[in-house]
Amino acid sequence: MPADLALVTAVRAALAERADPERAAAQQRYMKSAMPYRGLAAPQLKAALRPLLAEHPPEDRASWEATVRELWDAAEYREERYAALALAGHRAARPWLDAGSVPLFRHLVVTGAWWDVVDDVATHLVGDALAAHRAELTPVLRGWATDADPWLRRAAVICQVGDREATDTDLLRHAVEANVDDPTFWLRKAVGWALRDYARTDPDWVRAEVDRLGDRLSGLSRREALKHLT
Repeated sequence: MPADLALVTAVRAALAERADPERAAAQQRYMKSAMPYRGLAAPQLKAALRPLLAEHPPEDRASWEATVRELWDAAEYREERYAALALAGHRAARPWLDAGSVPLFRHLVVTGAWWDVVDDVATHLVGDALAAHRAELTPVLRGWATDADPWLRRAAVICQVGDREATDTDLLRHAVEANVDDPTFWLRKAVGWALRDYARTDPDWVRAEVDRLGDRLSGLSRREALKHLT
């Protein structure tokens, strides 16, 4: 099934129409992005995409995925990738956030390879799929937690952020344990973020994990984990 090229064209035209070169340069510097920006602020981007996604809702799984991939892979500006993520998370696409979309999720994480898009995929697309299909997705996320790709590992660590009482602590412990010794900032930050988020639900569990991990936990991860508990 081909991509919805009418939607792709409309998105690109809307972004070009609202371009702000001065803001775009500042955004690219701030994000340390190799891909340039059009210069839309987040509210502007949402306002631009809302009518387009309403006019071109995804009609079936194959065309939805093809359109997401077209917006993502052929993107010349970073907002096109943000548009791909907005389409991926469209309410009409919620039935397709399941094990069948794991190759798409993996592609977005590995090729995105930066925190803004990876965190969106992890906490929304992957997180929603995991919440709805734990039996099928849990083994996938356990595998991601030990993958060679650091962004897949980050996604595995943070995918349950916001799940509160529904958090699978065995999966959280596995993901943290698998990455607690990694020296990179993005994984240390992810470990701390995941623990800090769950501390709002079960502070005693998080304190116990921090104590159990001891000196293996970096200073950054420890500070983040205990941020609201001290």
